[in-house]
Formats: sequence, C-alpha cells, structure tokens
Amino acid sequence: MSPTAPDPHALGAFLRARRAQLDPRECGLPAADSPRRVAGLRREEVAQLAAISVDYYTRLEQGRVRASAPVLATLTRALRLDDDQQRYLYELAHRTHDLPHRRPTPQRVRPAMRRLLDQLKHTPALVLGKRLDVLAWNPTATALYTDFAALPADHRNYLRLMFTDPAIRGLHREWAHDARDAVAALRMEAAADPDDPDLARLVGDLAFQDPDFRTWWAEHHVNSATYGTKRYRHPLVGDLTLDCDTWSGDDGSGQRLMVLTAAPGTPSHDALRILTSWTARRPQPGPDPDARVDPDPARSTHR
Repeated sequence: MSPTAPDPHALGAFLRARRAQLDPRECGLPAADSPRRVAGLRREEVAQLAAISVDYYTRLEQGRVRASAPVLATLTRALRLDDDQQRYLYELAHRTHDLPHRRPTPQRVRPAMRRLLDQLKHTPALVLGKRLDVLAWNPTATALYTDFAALPADHRNYLRLMFTDPAIRGLHREWAHDARDAVAALRMEAAADPDDPDLARLVGDLAFQDPDFRTWWAEHHVNSATYGTKRYRHPLVGDLTLDCDTWSGDDGSGQRLMVLTAAPGTPSHDALRILTSWTARRPQPGPDPDARVDPDPARSTHR
C-alpha cells in the first residue's frame, strides 16, 4: 500500500470504536425493548442518524466503499466527533484534500434570469442555484414565502427553509410530499458533484436536525421533475393551489427559474392578485448587503 493510499480497515475500526462509546439515549434514540448485547450504538442506529442505508454503512465499516464528503459530514454529526476526531476521520477516508482547499465559486444570477424575474409582476418567482440556494426573488415570492432579504445569506436555501423555518413549513398544506420531492431533487443534483463542501454541510446540518430528512436522504430517491402542483395555506389569503414550473439554463450554472401560477378566474388566481396588491403597498427595503447577485443600479432584484 502506498503512503497516500487510504486504509479502509483503519476507517472501519475507528467507526466501530466510536459508535461503541456513544450512549443511545444521548443521541436521541428510543430505549431498546431488549438488553443490548454490545455497548454503544448498533450499525442500524448509526445509519439512521447519518441518513444512509444500513447496507452502505456496513460496507463502509468493512472497507468496501469510499465515503463521499456528504456521508462524512453526516457521520461526524451522528458519531458526535470533536474537531480532532473529525480531522482524523477525513484523513482515514483520504478526504483531507477535498474540502479544506476547495473554495466554492460564488453563485451569481445570470442576466437573462434577472430580466425574466423582473418582468414577472403578478406571480411568485425564484431563481434557484446549486444545492437549491435561493439566489433571487420577486416581491410576490416574498409575500408568499418570507422576506428572503432579512435572512442570512447562508440560510437562503429552499430545502433548508422547508425543514427549519416553521412559517414556511406550515405554509405547505402537503409538506411531507413537497419536502420529500425537494430532497429527491437535491439527491439528483448531488450525483453531479458528490464532494461539494457546501452540499456536505447542508446535508450534515439537516440530517442532524430532522429525522424525516435523514430517512428520505437515505432512501436515495431522485427527482428531476420540472413541473407539478403545490398547495399552500397562506396566513393572509388562505388556501392556494398553484402550478409550479421550473426552467433550467444550458450554460452549466445549475440555475433555474421557478414560477408559481394559477389559472385566471380561479380563487388561487384572485389570491395571487391580492398578494401582489398587498406587496405593492409595503415599504420597499434597501439593498441587501449579503445578496449573492451582481449589483445593478438600474434594476434591483430585492425589492
């Protein structure tokens, strides 16, 4: 074995040793119906906490697969590793050069996407980037979802908000369906860049915080659907049923325009008109210092 080659047996030994040191109750796991024959967590429990399949985790301990960055991120949370243990895990997995030395490229809204967004006056629209980051939005999207400009830039992620923002979670009348579709969309995107450090952080954070995310991420469902129906319950205008269509560019940026519409004459169409009117009367915020778009004094994305 070369000096730089990973030692899968050492990785497996570390994983087994670490899970043996953990108390299931401290990890939020229910009490077992029968006495445990071994100390610590079972493989099945580590897999559950890390949002991966039991078979995958077993093969990882046996040295038969190489862990991706998102898997390592969720394992650091599941096994409650401190900083030194995290560095050791990445060294054993031969991933030490994948994350620390890779600087993510800033995502900037394409001019064509911005023009389209500015021309959509009466319907909610978002520009989504890689990892479902919310890069830009129009006033009606703010009225429907939330004031994105008031959020820290690293929290403007469609999937993160679906799982962690109570208001947005409550907005979706079919939250489980919509959230599971969003997880499947991220799974589809992750296949193109499995070692993306921002993806690893996002998956690690959500797997640690939400058991539904852990379950759905481990199922490996994928979804590239570009249209569908979303049902909302808005605190101002009540129930809405909207068609959701997404268009992607062919420039490799990963950006897509998501637009929500309703057929004219329907209650949902009338509700959107009310939202548009209500938004037009609201005071408009100033420029967002954390915005991830190129400044354009002639046309402001964040109103």
